[in-house]
Amino acid sequence: MTASTLEQVRNVASDILGIPADKITAESSPETIENWDSMQHLNLVLAIEEKFGIQLEPEDIEQMKNIGAVAAVVERLQSAAP
Repeated sequence: MTASTLEQVRNVASDILGIPADKITAESSPETIENWDSMQHLNLVLAIEEKFGIQLEPEDIEQMKNIGAVAAVVERLQSAAP
């Protein structure tokens, strides 16, 4: 994954989760971020779709276990887009 995609995902996560982007790493996950619950995960999914102009499928959402994985899914879907 590129640093640019990771940075953009971190910024989206920062807005959704209400914590500074510099506190979010590729390893940040629901286990390490207290207010990352199922509702916030849905909000993150919707924000990622809007920010990157992609449509996430249920299997994509299932892979989004941490911020690095979110960025990897975004990059995979962007590279597959026509």
